[in-house]
Amino acid sequence: MSRILVLQHVAAEPLGTLDPLIRARGHRIRYVNFERQPEATPCMDRYHGLIVLGGPMNVEEHRQRPHLLTEMHLIEQALAQDKPVLGICLGSQLLAHVLGAPVRRHRQSEIGWYDLDTTPAGRSDPVLQPLGERAPVFQWHSYTFDIPRSAEHLAMTRSCENQAFRYGNNAYGFQFHLEVDEVLVRRWLSLPAYRDELLAAGLGHGPEEIERLTLDRVARMQEIAEPVFGNFLDKIGKPQRKIALRSHL
Repeated sequence: MSRILVLQHVAAEPLGTLDPLIRARGHRIRYVNFERQPEATPCMDRYHGLIVLGGPMNVEEHRQRPHLLTEMHLIEQALAQDKPVLGICLGSQLLAHVLGAPVRRHRQSEIGWYDLDTTPAGRSDPVLQPLGERAPVFQWHSYTFDIPRSAEHLAMTRSCENQAFRYGNNAYGFQFHLEVDEVLVRRWLSLPAYRDELLAAGLGHGPEEIERLTLDRVARMQEIAEPVFGNFLDKIGKPQRKIALRSHL
């Protein structure tokens, strides 16, 4: 049985649909919620993989939020031990930063639904291949990263070029949120701080439009997300027998 360390920043941004996919495979999850345990100092030695989730803070806040330095050290440990790493949104920015790439405020926030285009490397990537050439994804970020040196650029949107990368064989950064479902999207839209960020971004669409598009697109994204996450989880450890994952979502 494989053990996965999951770094969470706020209660509102959990594993989402990734949680039942992991549990259906028999993996054990250890959450470290830095909102509740800012002084936590886990070690990668006991774990077979690392997942770093999103959050409303940014890499540059590491002086005010020392746990971000703890997370960077954990990412370094996982890379040194050649253990699979998945960074989602803030997690992807932390991974890029550890690999020496700049992370900065983007010229335009992405909040809501966007078409993700894969690069040739993304279309042949062993994890992202199920995305095909284009797929709908959910976004919520105002920062972006450069693609780290020696990493493969895997995906882009029209408004933000650097959306996904792979470093080596096991480390992935996803700027987008494949893990959300309708309930989680509505939860984010109901939180005052998140709602204020959306309205301040001046994107030309508000909560009502995002909710409408969610009803239309979330099922398609989940159909794609399941095999993508499955491919990544295969790197941590394949299940002993085939399990019908769809029933768990």
